[in-house]
Amino acid sequence: MLRPRVIPCLLLKGSGLVKTQQFRDPKYVGDPNNAIRIFNEKYADELIVLDIEASGLGRGPNFEMIEQFAGECYMPVCYGGGVTTVDQAARILALGVEKISIQSAALEDFRLIHEIASRFGSQAVVLSVDVKRGRLGQDRLFASTRGKAEKRSWLDWMTAGVDAGAGEVLLTSVDREGMASGLDLRLISEASDAIPVPLIANGGVGS
Repeated sequence: MLRPRVIPCLLLKGSGLVKTQQFRDPKYVGDPNNAIRIFNEKYADELIVLDIEASGLGRGPNFEMIEQFAGECYMPVCYGGGVTTVDQAARILALGVEKISIQSAALEDFRLIHEIASRFGSQAVVLSVDVKRGRLGQDRLFASTRGKAEKRSWLDWMTAGVDAGAGEVLLTSVDREGMASGLDLRLISEASDAIPVPLIANGGVGS
């Protein structure tokens, strides 16, 4: 059994670090490099850095900024945001990042996940799965770039992404994100039962 990992998730907007609640109202909270230095000192196991506006703006990754925080970080790093080609993924990995998180491109098809996994191994690609509770209590796959729920099953989409080559899943409860109200244990259990790869639970940790 894998040892549990503590993995801070940093959200970038422009060149600043922001905090959101339920994916809304990003508020500037500081410089990402300063935050990384703090997590170095606290011996976090890994770090996830997500550019939350790159895909929505149709902008590619900010390679200069990625190189800066990869150089600051003493722990393995996963980066997500604006990655649409395997060449972009290759450039990010060459800068010292260990994993690429993919969501927006995977909502179109799983070709990019398959290409990254085939070239660099499944351990290099993380499928980002956002889930939001609907008005009738059903869990829905949420497209963060579009800001709306999808009609397809989040479980089916997640398992298809793993079958395509994703070696890990980042599961975020949109309703719990930034609220410090506790993780959605039922959602985590459903996901864990459905996939054979490591699962990162995100959204709601408060203690």
